[in-house]
Amino acid sequence: MSAQPDAGPTRREELLAIAAGLFAQKGFRNTTVRDIADAAGILSGSLYHHFDSKESMVDEILRTFQDELFGQYDAILRSDDDARSRLERAVEVSFAAIDQHPHEVAIFQNEAAYLGDFERFAYLAERNAQSRSVWITLLRDGVATGALRTDLDVELTYRFIRDTVWVAVGWYRPGGKLTHDVIARQYLTILLDGIAKDT
Repeated sequence: MSAQPDAGPTRREELLAIAAGLFAQKGFRNTTVRDIADAAGILSGSLYHHFDSKESMVDEILRTFQDELFGQYDAILRSDDDARSRLERAVEVSFAAIDQHPHEVAIFQNEAAYLGDFERFAYLAERNAQSRSVWITLLRDGVATGALRTDLDVELTYRFIRDTVWVAVGWYRPGGKLTHDVIARQYLTILLDGIAKDT
């Protein structure tokens, strides 16, 4: 019996992808329902057959992306790998997210503070807290097991990793000369081994 061909994206998924691109490029507040409909080649009224508002669209975009990302982080925390390997894997997963979901990452980076003022997006603050917990746990485990220096300022290191990894969404281009794997390995070399030449 022949295998069935993979089904392509649904119309709903296509519309979400179009909206994500516009939200990332123009900003959530500057993107109208009409902008999304025009980009999709449909009337604004037709868009309402799938979504009741652009808020619903960005909500689904962010929830779907973050459920996937934090599922991967949870798997890393549950793994039996050593502390250094788990930290490395978390960095690799983060750069992979930038490669595979650049629009979603950009939306979260640029719009979380604004969206967080609305009750339906209260979970964004919870995700921020969860992200901090993931990295703090990985770093503390690294210190406790001797994989990282004992004089490490864990909170400062977490902030450094958070700010230097996710800012890459502003300059990284999927499909470019540098793959996300190469960037992740170079980043880990700098983070864990430094840039000064051994004397």
